[in-house]
Formats: sequence, structure tokens, C-alpha cells
Amino acid sequence: MIPKIIKGNLHTDQRGNLFYNNNFDLSAIRRIYIIENKSVDFIRAWQGHKIEQRWFTATNGAFKIKLIKIDNWESVSTDLEVTEFNLKAEKLDVLHVPSGYVSSIQSLEKESKLLVMSDYLLGEIHDEYRFEADYFKS
Repeated sequence: MIPKIIKGNLHTDQRGNLFYNNNFDLSAIRRIYIIENKSVDFIRAWQGHKIEQRWFTATNGAFKIKLIKIDNWESVSTDLEVTEFNLKAEKLDVLHVPSGYVSSIQSLEKESKLLVMSDYLLGEIHDEYRFEADYFKS
């Protein structure tokens, strides 16, 4: 499986705005949390999961999310390909990150908030992998 954007949309009328994503199936979601980076200069890199899947959606502002598919969890290469996505709160787009990826998350605007959804409860499995920000040659 590869990461993909599940497109959301926006309906506006005299009452205001309705943000929606009718193509996003939430049946696998077991846990949610929100990331709010301390500044637009801070990059939360690199963290990921061998088993757990995640879904990201910007609820406020905008984010640059970089993803790397890990080749070998016991001996991770430093020169892996980076895929980049931008998420904006203007529509309810959802980025699906399948298992096997690490991510780098950067706010592009002040006070940006990123809703993160996972298919495992906290502590249910031990599946968190972290790498120094400069580990990958991206």
C-alpha cells in the first residue's frame, strides 16, 4: 500500500461552511490526537510505525508532511526516497499513511493543528520507531 490523499470538500451557503469527506472510512480508527508544533521552523522528524497505520488531516492552518517507506527495520538505509504531501484546513482532505512509513511534520502557518488518527490504542502494541532529524539524506 502507498500513502494517498482521500479528498475532502467544502460546501458554502448563506448559513456558512460545511467541511466534509464522504470517501473516508473511519471504521479502522481506534485512537485520535492533535499535533500543534511550537513554531513553523520546528520539524517533528522522523517517527513511524512498522505495523500501525495513521491518517492525518489539518483542522487549522497547513502542514508539510514528508514520508519515507522503510526498507529494512533492523538496518534502515539513510538514502531512501522521500514523498511529500501538503495538507490544508481549507478542505477536509485526509492523508492515509499505511504501515511501514516514518513521517516528518512541519507546520506551514502559525497555530496550525493536525488531527492524527491511528488503528491501534496507545500501548496496545510496541511499534514506535524514531530517527534523528538528520538521519535520512533527504
